[in-house]
Amino acid sequence: MVKIYFTEDGVVKKITEPQVGCWVSLINPSEKEVTDIAEQYNIDADSLRAALDEEERSRIEVEDNYTMVLVNMPTYDTNDKEETYYTIPLSVFLAKDAIITVCLEDTPVLDAFANGRIKDFYTHMKTRFILQLLYRNSSLFLYYLRLIDKKSEQVENELQSSTKNHELIELLKLEKSLVYFTTALRSNEVVLEKLLRNENVKKYPEDTDLLEDVIVENKQAIEMASIYSGILSGMMDAFASVISNNLNIVMKFLAVVTIVMSIPTMIFSAYGMNVALEGMPFASSPYGFLIVISLALVLSLIVAFIFARKKRL
Repeated sequence: MVKIYFTEDGVVKKITEPQVGCWVSLINPSEKEVTDIAEQYNIDADSLRAALDEEERSRIEVEDNYTMVLVNMPTYDTNDKEETYYTIPLSVFLAKDAIITVCLEDTPVLDAFANGRIKDFYTHMKTRFILQLLYRNSSLFLYYLRLIDKKSEQVENELQSSTKNHELIELLKLEKSLVYFTTALRSNEVVLEKLLRNENVKKYPEDTDLLEDVIVENKQAIEMASIYSGILSGMMDAFASVISNNLNIVMKFLAVVTIVMSIPTMIFSAYGMNVALEGMPFASSPYGFLIVISLALVLSLIVAFIFARKKRL
């Protein structure tokens, strides 16, 4: 899908035909769309396809006709009421007459620009646009990291009384997401450092300040991801032991119940034998049945009391 935007009188508008100073947004484009844009702006088609590979690494490419900045951005997938966080590549091309973005899916970062929610955003200010986009990208990383932290606290509360592996699997997914985020953020950091030194991307003094803010945001996101990853790793080890201990408690309780219930079983089994009545206690008494039941109940209660005193229950 190809969408074209242009800033007119400070308002971002969607247009049908490209013009000088516009923003061309490619969201999971078809092969024909990639070919058409590549020919129109004299860009290598393989470079345009780079962001369509989920495993593509962050980097900067400087060519005669354009400069490509490829970074990874966070996203999530909701499946069975569970959110899985991961990263996807986003490439930005600084062409002669336009700025072009390529991404596999529509994201909150691009939506914010397309809907005009970004202050002082102009499609013809290419350097400012890419720096604003990178800043929003780093902020989105921080937002998703806070969501992951809240989710881990929720799972932690559920784990305290759990004897199953579902919560541990949830923590494993969160830790996997943090690994993706940390790897992507470190790759983005390299790109930002190169962008700061790159002379091909024209930067005004206020743009340099903005780029430094982006670098600070990215470093903060890296630190948060590393901290949360360490916490989750320790939490998984601790609660693996908790789950094992909870299971041991349940098995101990069942063992005590089995011992207590075996006493009536033994008594009733003895009285169920086909033996002469003269040899069985209380066999001739009219209250023999109640006496045997009471005896079994009293003995079971005594054994249960003994286990309770020894804190076995």
